[in-house]
Amino acid sequence: MIEDGETFDDNAYKKALHYSKVLGIPALADDSGLVVDALGGAPGVYSARYSGEKATDWDNCEKLLKEMEGKEDRSAHFECVLSLATPGGPALTWEGRCDGKITTERRGESGFGYDPIFYFDDFGKTFAEVSMEEKSKVSHRGRAMQELAGEFDNVMTWVRQRMEEIKPPKADHTEFEHNDWSQEKMV
Repeated sequence: MIEDGETFDDNAYKKALHYSKVLGIPALADDSGLVVDALGGAPGVYSARYSGEKATDWDNCEKLLKEMEGKEDRSAHFECVLSLATPGGPALTWEGRCDGKITTERRGESGFGYDPIFYFDDFGKTFAEVSMEEKSKVSHRGRAMQELAGEFDNVMTWVRQRMEEIKPPKADHTEFEHNDWSQEKMV
């Protein structure tokens, strides 16, 4: 699916609605990325393809580090938007954010994406220098999922109501009552 929205919310909703309509059931999707203040919010919704469509995580990190050379403001945050859509169109959204800074060089071997250059003050390390378990507790996706989990009962009520709204009426088969399909007629 082409992620051509202007915001993370646009892309998350587009994906959730598409799969909800295709499957006929509610669907949860996300969009997320890195937002760097000194770069006017870039890479933002282009995070995965910041240095080109076929770019690797390494390529994206290198491009970002090069663009940050000489910048004093190194503040950045990861942002995630979860969207839960129903086939009829309505959706709920949750947002998660994790603030940090861009380092001047790659540090650490774990994680993916921009983790080796995203420094998280509370850890005193980059995300690539901590375990996935540690990162998940504070990450943008983790925080968005925690928001969803905290509202789970209300979300399930909302989903049931939306699905009732789009449920087709029961078919009226009275027009077929005169037919006896259970017996073959011989000619």
